[in-house]
Amino acid sequence: MTSTTQISLLLLLIFASLPSAPSSWHGVRGTRSPIEDPLHFEEATISDIQAAFNDGKLTSFKLVQHYLEKINALNPYLNAVVEVNPNALDDAAKADLQRSVDSHLSPLHGIPVLVKDNINTRDKLNTTSGSFALLGSIVSCDAGVIHRLRNAGAIILGKASMSEWDNFRSIMAPQGWSPRGGQGRNPYPTTNTPCGTSSGSAIAVASNLVTVSLGTDLDGAITCPAVMNSVVGIKPTVGITSRSGMVPISPRLQTIGPMARTMEDAVKLLDAITGFDPLDAKATKAAKRFIPNGGFQKSLKKDGLKGKRVGILRSFFDEYSKGSLEANTFTTHFHTMRLKGAILVDNLKMKNIEIMLNPIANGEGIALLAEFKLSLNAYLKDLVYSPVRSLADVIAFNNHHPIEERKDEYGQKIFLASQKTNGIDVAAKKAMKRMDKLSKEGVTDLMKEKNLDAVVFPHFYGLHAFGIGGFPIVNVPAGYNGSGAPFGISFAGLRGSDATLIEIAYAFEQATQVRKPPPMLV
Repeated sequence: MTSTTQISLLLLLIFASLPSAPSSWHGVRGTRSPIEDPLHFEEATISDIQAAFNDGKLTSFKLVQHYLEKINALNPYLNAVVEVNPNALDDAAKADLQRSVDSHLSPLHGIPVLVKDNINTRDKLNTTSGSFALLGSIVSCDAGVIHRLRNAGAIILGKASMSEWDNFRSIMAPQGWSPRGGQGRNPYPTTNTPCGTSSGSAIAVASNLVTVSLGTDLDGAITCPAVMNSVVGIKPTVGITSRSGMVPISPRLQTIGPMARTMEDAVKLLDAITGFDPLDAKATKAAKRFIPNGGFQKSLKKDGLKGKRVGILRSFFDEYSKGSLEANTFTTHFHTMRLKGAILVDNLKMKNIEIMLNPIANGEGIALLAEFKLSLNAYLKDLVYSPVRSLADVIAFNNHHPIEERKDEYGQKIFLASQKTNGIDVAAKKAMKRMDKLSKEGVTDLMKEKNLDAVVFPHFYGLHAFGIGGFPIVNVPAGYNGSGAPFGISFAGLRGSDATLIEIAYAFEQATQVRKPPPMLV
């Protein structure tokens, strides 16, 4: 059997697990949910759903069934879901049975969660990072965060699409595209991109294909799609959530975080996945002190802006929105923050900002190339079975499958450059030190000098500046431009300031309440 034939057969098996799709997604516009429930289900929160569970008006089985029908109807257009879990309905039925005999359950019990396709699940789902090269591979165990979700009673609904290999194969591939998932599409039709790389996780939540989802982040992979798809995204401090069982790029900088339609839901999901993991011991042990006793839900305070010193990175706002509707909206938001008790420190300037935003000049490019080869090779060798066992094998796979992987169109220059590296050499170490120095002088020193609790910036401006230091970021929807495309606002802080950022972002969300569902769901 040829490898191309093997891929074709695997594809047939995967798509057979998805419900059959109609020829057009437009037919579901305005369709009433099959779940008879008084709440407006399309924007239902975890609390709404749990209340419906407790009142006997809804079951996990019906909830999962509803989402599967929504995926069946909308996913052929949105390309947010790579594959659904064939055991999802059985898992939901078990959750219902457990609920009937146990009243002390997690807030995530019975709640469907979509998982980015680079997070391991030891079940019938594939974990491929969007690539055909990993199709059919078998992981040794659940990722640390998946283990915690299953213990919390959550339902793994399926795998969300993403930018292939976290957009680390090629500089040519579009955001939100992968060979397996196709081109992810933003549900807000006037927006040209879903952004990446956790694109499917954001699209699915925005489109109400699932309650909440998991993404991964290094340089805006959670926060950028959150902005562009009008959802909440939380990039936690590295180590607050385990990265074990994640297809890696940089163990120093990557993290796993939640995406949701509300801050409350995102934080409930965050609480379910935080904590020590022996398979990611160094990072999770170091970050354990940043997790509050009782969890991050304690930070959901409507007065969370009161007394907080928030720095405005004015140049980013000017570059993004000067003279536009967004500029007026941000001005209004700053006024609201002041009314809620925030102390705004305006016109902040980050030292060496032009260098920090340039992945070549700041050293990030050199460091990541070296880290990627080492960490990916280690990940692939740990698999129980895989068609590829090294980065060199993946490169060869793409060469042998140029049509499936669109290799001639997009190439694999980043892969080739990474393959040429030889461990963490002198150049890589120097690059890492440069990143640390820039982060200290540009972010840490500035925040300490001004005694700031957070800094605020728009959209994806400034993400590289915070990405190279592994700083936490919380993004909240901020509004819609004249054509209806979403934009967001991001709050960033020093490592370990997650609880404070959540207080600020939640208070902002509650004071503004700007999120609107995509027009196709209205």
